[in-house]
Amino acid sequence: MNIVQTSGLGRRYGSTWALRGCTLAIPEGHLVALVGPNGAGKFTLLNLVVGLTSPTAGELTVLGGQPAGSLAALDGIAFVAQDMPLYRHLSVGDMLHLTRNLNRQFDTAFARNRLAELGIAEKQKAGRLSGGQQAQLALTLALARHPRLLVLDEPTAPLDPLARHDFMATVMTAMADDGVSVVLSSHMLAELERVADYLVLISHGRVRVDDTVENLIACHRLLSAPSADQLHGVEGDVIESSTAGPQTHRLVRLAAPETPLPPGCEARPVGIEELALAYLRETTATQAPTLAGASR
Repeated sequence: MNIVQTSGLGRRYGSTWALRGCTLAIPEGHLVALVGPNGAGKFTLLNLVVGLTSPTAGELTVLGGQPAGSLAALDGIAFVAQDMPLYRHLSVGDMLHLTRNLNRQFDTAFARNRLAELGIAEKQKAGRLSGGQQAQLALTLALARHPRLLVLDEPTAPLDPLARHDFMATVMTAMADDGVSVVLSSHMLAELERVADYLVLISHGRVRVDDTVENLIACHRLLSAPSADQLHGVEGDVIESSTAGPQTHRLVRLAAPETPLPPGCEARPVGIEELALAYLRETTATQAPTLAGASR
């Protein structure tokens, strides 16, 4: 089952396309890293997935075929935004009460038990909690709805390293215990490399990469050779090329993991952070190769 599926999805604001021609097929059970520069269209895609806005073009379904924004979709998706949407002057207990009344399903006992384990008292004002506690409160309110899909928009950006670690540990536990699928938008590539097993990279409002981390690592190689001529004829797409001294380096997406390499060249695998940065360094959309996983 695909947790998110789109075909030619687009969203326009006035005459400007924030997202265009987006085609994705993301299977359930993954922690999906959504990566891209500011203004790339990530936030627009998240808003479309959770039903906060509607498409200008194309189609979008979630949770195995439910129209985004439908009651069935809203019941199965929880969203934690970057600004932690908490009412600062309400107590934690009031936030529990409010969230329970705004949702058709909410596990109050789960939320209270989890907050007690975290040492967050219900009488505390939400605005007086530390940044890490506010993030945990927002995450608890989301998980208490027992969603099938958890959408996170830069949730750890304002947090210190320990709070980020604790937040992500909670997310990973929810995936393991409850089978929650996760879409996580973040600029922290090193952190994503540790936890994500699926990568979607958006640039200039279009999807550039859409595949499992396993497949991406298997198909990408950084090739080095004393002469650029030695790297000609490699079957695949050149993502990035550079020269350092006598060596020419090329990051290549091979046609297949077993693609033969030219004699005399060295090859090494690359990690997700290095790969994502190479795609992000592409400055012109038409120059950036597209890895359309939805067409597999």
